[in-house]
Amino acid sequence: MSPTPQKTVQQSTTEAMPPIVVSEADYQRLTNLAAAIEERAPDVAGVLQAEMDRARVVPAASFPADVVQMGSTVEFRSDTGQERRVTLVYPGEADLAQGKISILTPIGAALIGLSPGQSIAWAARDGRRRHLTVLRVTRPDSACAVS
Repeated sequence: MSPTPQKTVQQSTTEAMPPIVVSEADYQRLTNLAAAIEERAPDVAGVLQAEMDRARVVPAASFPADVVQMGSTVEFRSDTGQERRVTLVYPGEADLAQGKISILTPIGAALIGLSPGQSIAWAARDGRRRHLTVLRVTRPDSACAVS
């Protein structure tokens, strides 16, 4: 059985985008965030919305433990060979000195929904085309809590 073709995303790349998964809660919050910043930052809003449009949305109860979600800590390797560890956060929580990157950055939007072994191409703010590969994902503490 051949894989189903992926929808083309309007970005600066013609490369196939990897499949991504987001929780229902992240999907709702992030689509609302994209809509809220549409007028003042249309490029950023468009990239985030494109990621949400192509995502497979799943209930929190069946969300895979090794997929990047809001609050996840992600280890990845860049195309330069550098390895980084960052936590994906909402804009008000971003702090580069503490390794907290906003979902509203190009790299933040690129990371959402990926799992270890997946690679993605993304456009840096300076317009250069970059690649990264996810190495490890650690769930946020709140997602690990048992009810």
